[in-house]
Amino acid sequence: MSLLPLLVVPLLLTSVGTPSAATRRIEPGPVYDGRSGKTKVSVPRAERAPVIDGMLDEPEWGTASVLTGFSQFFPTDGVAAQDSTEVLVWYSGTALHVGVRAHAAPGSVRATLADRDRITQDDNIQLFLGTYNDSRQALVFAVNPFGIQSDGVLTETGAATGGGFASTTTRAREATDLAPDYVWRSKGRVTDRGYEVEIAIPFKSLRYRNGDVHTWQLNVVRTVQSTGHEQTWTATKRASASFLAQSGTLDGLRDLQRGVTVDLIPTVTSSAFGGQGATPGSWRYDTQRPDIGGSARWGITSNLTLSGTANPDFSQVEADATQFSPDPRIAVFFAERRPFFLESQEQFSTPNRLIYTRRISQPIFATKLTGKQRGFDIGVLSAVDSREASVTGRESPLFNIVRLQRDVGKQSRLGFVYTDRTEGRNWNRVVGVDGRLVRGVYSVQAQAVRSFTRTGDVSGSAPLWDLSAVRNGRAFYARYVLNGISRDFDAQSGFIARPGIANISATHRLNLFGKPGALVEVFSPEVYVLGRYQYADFVTRRPAQDAQLHLRTNTRLRGGWQVGAQWLREEFGFDRDLYANYVLLRPGSGGRVDTLGYTGTRRLPNFDWVTSVSTPEFKRFSATTVAVWGQDENFPEWSSADILLFNQSLNLRPTEQLRLSATWAYETFRRKTDGSLVLSRNTPRVRAEYQVTRQVFVRVIGEHSVVQQDSLRDDSRTELPVYLRQRDGTLRRAVAFERTRARLDVLFSYLPSPGTVVYFGYGDQLRADEPDGFRTLRRSADVFFAKVSYLFRMQ
Repeated sequence: MSLLPLLVVPLLLTSVGTPSAATRRIEPGPVYDGRSGKTKVSVPRAERAPVIDGMLDEPEWGTASVLTGFSQFFPTDGVAAQDSTEVLVWYSGTALHVGVRAHAAPGSVRATLADRDRITQDDNIQLFLGTYNDSRQALVFAVNPFGIQSDGVLTETGAATGGGFASTTTRAREATDLAPDYVWRSKGRVTDRGYEVEIAIPFKSLRYRNGDVHTWQLNVVRTVQSTGHEQTWTATKRASASFLAQSGTLDGLRDLQRGVTVDLIPTVTSSAFGGQGATPGSWRYDTQRPDIGGSARWGITSNLTLSGTANPDFSQVEADATQFSPDPRIAVFFAERRPFFLESQEQFSTPNRLIYTRRISQPIFATKLTGKQRGFDIGVLSAVDSREASVTGRESPLFNIVRLQRDVGKQSRLGFVYTDRTEGRNWNRVVGVDGRLVRGVYSVQAQAVRSFTRTGDVSGSAPLWDLSAVRNGRAFYARYVLNGISRDFDAQSGFIARPGIANISATHRLNLFGKPGALVEVFSPEVYVLGRYQYADFVTRRPAQDAQLHLRTNTRLRGGWQVGAQWLREEFGFDRDLYANYVLLRPGSGGRVDTLGYTGTRRLPNFDWVTSVSTPEFKRFSATTVAVWGQDENFPEWSSADILLFNQSLNLRPTEQLRLSATWAYETFRRKTDGSLVLSRNTPRVRAEYQVTRQVFVRVIGEHSVVQQDSLRDDSRTELPVYLRQRDGTLRRAVAFERTRARLDVLFSYLPSPGTVVYFGYGDQLRADEPDGFRTLRRSADVFFAKVSYLFRMQ
């Protein structure tokens, strides 16, 4: 008798009676419908580490919790989302895993192979992850359909969004700060039904409270560029002072493993600066030895980090774009770009920018402690700046900065700030407190600060104060502001755009929503009034120097079009301080010349019109145009002028890898008396980026700026020519000039992850100056530079 049947039959019975792992039925994960209010998510755990390939085909995705039932949030709320979205969530011991299935009509998905943090023109998914469950701050992880990353942090401070001079539709939530970069993984793909994205966020990259069991806040925002709509997982309402307070939660996160949290980033930079040589027409390069520096980061606990840097890399790879202030009394702000100072930047945020790390211009060494401990947000920064950044060139300025914030109740907070800049025997210190109280749609924010300064043997102090109240309703928005900055207030570690003034302002806005599918989605009329005082006049109850009344409207149309219109009625008072060095010379009898001060016109009336149009984010392009015309102040001569201002922007995406963007700012001021041109500014800027791969791109930026100013005179009054008093007391005629500046920047970038980068670049600057320099553009400086850094992350 053959033994084969005796062997085969048991094997067949075994195979039938015991399903294999491939055929075993997988129980689907629980479904959490946001529109039904099911937003407390029990997150399943699995220990397998999936391959991040955008496929969502591992068994763990089949048992993950499913977040669905999205609602529309922008431009209108309270209705179901037009597009179906499923977000899958589970976690392992070392990471949070999120999968996205975003359904869309064929051909409607907008996606490009963009650089990091440049996906706002694509369809995207944003995860708002509140690891402290405090309804005040959330880490933001965003991806486009290809999995290209954008990340940052949202800290709710009550800042205004939308409306205003820009005439944009208010989004009812504050903007995300995209400066921080985190280490995480993502990959996506476009499908015939929309797109899918796979995300893994290591716990090592997050901060959260110590403990065995964690509850984190989560909301998910989907941006659909074909309609211009934003959709949220929770049924988020516009009528709220807090977007984050309306998040759902991830419950039951246990035994999270961060491991050793130590990051080392050594950096090598090298530059060759070009300039005029010793002989006319020659050009020479100053090639210095490569600079070796770097930074280190130690996660002391899961919510407290100590960082340090020595000889950090150059402040920026991309040069700041040229900006002109509409009012010469207002300083122009440039954002921080250096990686060390960008990390945990939100821990140092204050009302009125009392902390501005670009004041630390050439640091030799810096260290900071950031995190959250027992309800306190902590930010401590110390830095030693280069002697070249000092006033005398002999001392190294020393900075010490402390920022503390304390949670109060569910959404409110109190804050304290201290800054100290010491240079030899001279010092400047700023001490202040601030707070924000939130109740429903209402919020109130207050700040009181005082500066203390010693220069030589002279010491002084001065105040700054600020009070604002906001009602952020769905149909009615109101904002009231009262603030003042003493003329002597000095914040040498901060940025004060204009000291010596006090402001009282009010904004009222109505939001009128159309029915679903209507041509007009939102119509928002707005009234803005402001009284601006010299600070000394305000405290002595004298009249305002300036007054403004702005009537604004913004219309959001179906498909994402935006149209705005404004009428501006203003009155500006003469500011003697601005023209303190202006002098008039009036011929007298007998050949005598009388020297006269510049008295100007007491008050100038302004009447302006503003229009703006923005296109939707089409697949291949988008554009915005803003035009201003009417009667406005001629600041160089303090008289009325006919003005024409254009600000244009155009974004082109010819392919998934090539991105072109262009901006054009054009301004002309013509005297009302005779129509002659007193001032013009013309600045086109073009930026081209080609994304070779997800990690490699090449960028070229070109900019050309021309400023023309006529010879100044006492326009509309004596018509005498204007002379400017120089520092040595001599007088110089304010003659006509034309200044031209141009620059070209080229960059090759390899950035596989934050901290690991390879840059090679070139920057060229050209200038022409009439009548005191070259009439045609000549090179004034150029630089070749390279940077290499690598992130060593201890496991």
